[in-house]
Amino acid sequence: MIDLEYSLIIEATEELDYFGFYSLDLEGFSGIGHSIEDCIYKARCGIKEHVSLLREKGLPVPLPNPYPRIIIQNESEENLAVA
Repeated sequence: MIDLEYSLIIEATEELDYFGFYSLDLEGFSGIGHSIEDCIYKARCGIKEHVSLLREKGLPVPLPNPYPRIIIQNESEENLAVA
């Protein structure tokens, strides 16, 4: 069972111990980790903090995704262009 309220995309980079993650379900949420497991762990805590901050600021909070997915992929060309 995936213990996340929102889907998560984890992207591998050219550095073997560096991964980025973000959620398309939760605008503005992103982070980094040193492994896939580290990203999932940090995302669990980070999503809760992100949602709390949105609520504190009176901003809209998206409904949790009833069928969250974790997608692991190589870093996209779109993200490389932004960096």
